[in-house]
Amino acid sequence: MTAADVSVVTETLPGSQVGLTIEVPSDQVDRAYDRALNRLAQRIRIEGFRPGKAPRPLVEARLGSAAIRDEVVDALIPPVVNQALRDRQIDAIDRPQVEIQELERGRPARFRARVSVMPEVRLPDLKALQVERPVTVIDDEMIERRLAELRERLAQVEPVDREVRLGDVVVADLKVLVDGEEVPSEARTASEVEVREGVVIPELLAALPGHKTGEVAVAEATLPDDHSNPDLRGKQARVEFTVQGVKEKLVPELTDEVADQLSGGEQKTADSLRQAVREDLVAQAARLDELAFEQRALKALVEASQVEIPKSLVDREVERQVGEAGRSLQRRGLRLDRYLEYVGKTQSEYEAELEPDAQERIRVDLVMEELGKQMAINPSEDEAREYMRSEAERDEEVKRELQALLNNSVALEYFRHRLTRIKVLEGLVERLSTRDSSDSPDSPGSSAAGAQQSVGAEAE
Repeated sequence: MTAADVSVVTETLPGSQVGLTIEVPSDQVDRAYDRALNRLAQRIRIEGFRPGKAPRPLVEARLGSAAIRDEVVDALIPPVVNQALRDRQIDAIDRPQVEIQELERGRPARFRARVSVMPEVRLPDLKALQVERPVTVIDDEMIERRLAELRERLAQVEPVDREVRLGDVVVADLKVLVDGEEVPSEARTASEVEVREGVVIPELLAALPGHKTGEVAVAEATLPDDHSNPDLRGKQARVEFTVQGVKEKLVPELTDEVADQLSGGEQKTADSLRQAVREDLVAQAARLDELAFEQRALKALVEASQVEIPKSLVDREVERQVGEAGRSLQRRGLRLDRYLEYVGKTQSEYEAELEPDAQERIRVDLVMEELGKQMAINPSEDEAREYMRSEAERDEEVKRELQALLNNSVALEYFRHRLTRIKVLEGLVERLSTRDSSDSPDSPGSSAAGAQQSVGAEAE
């Protein structure tokens, strides 16, 4: 069979798919039937005849037309479809779905094949992409809050004979009741709890102050929706907090001596420590602002890009995530099916929950890959190995396995992929930042620095 003998018509289908309508000449169909019958004749045992020697009508009668046709389908269609894909340079990412329209001896065979292909990604014009760059202003209140956190390291806790106040450390017994019944798994005895926001639930934070040793603070609260016990999720609960003791936290004032102690001798005065804290917070804020800008830039790029994700890619990513979750549970001595039973989900429900995240991951990957191509970003193996070495300096696990990783082609490709994404993101940020130069404070007509500035909105 030659490619020229087979008629193939292709069409673009929705969902990043390609359809092929294929027609195979009747003489090639007849030869396929003959070869299929010869193969089947070697397998069948007919009394009185050696394998392959029985008369063809007898073999056909014994096998039946359906079995012969199935053998023809398996032998004829896959090579024809694969050849058609190669000839038209169609890079399928899943197995072809074939619908047979006609397949009989003496007649041309007609069938339709459908395959998914990597989708076309259309990126926006980066000159028109608008991204707001956050600028965090460090004020005196933030500095004092940080200094207070540092001074708490030197705090001393002393028992006191008085009512509970905000900031105290309370020794108490905890009891939780749901529908009037105590929940033993939630009970705590002689627990030390600091009475401040972010440590105890708001309802209990409001109820505790003013109570003395031996008294019970009561609060009505709603248990979290992600509680480890499915039966308690979202339930209304009565929380009883029996005070067994009150301790006052004594935090030292910021003096030169305290500043010297907190800084390990690097800052000799309270003012110099305050200045060092300010500089540290400014540096931290700048790093966080840059990270936030990177995430905003990527989000804006992905949202402005056009890409139609084939379902086969989503299914593959969901399968990967399910396998990863199963292996993670297995390392903890658990099974995925038992876990799903415990949380009250079926396998299909769990997979459906993963689909939106899978689609977003794929969308981001495809957009970044296309941007990387346009920017001609393609790290070499040497660059990937150098990146692995730099990661080993920050990651103990990578450091332990570094030599093996350097000689592992799969690991090398993984780190090269990570490095590519980093370089693509850096390139995106650089382009947006360059286009923002006309809006910098030094540019004619630019506004003074504010809380936020637009990047790329007025690009040239």
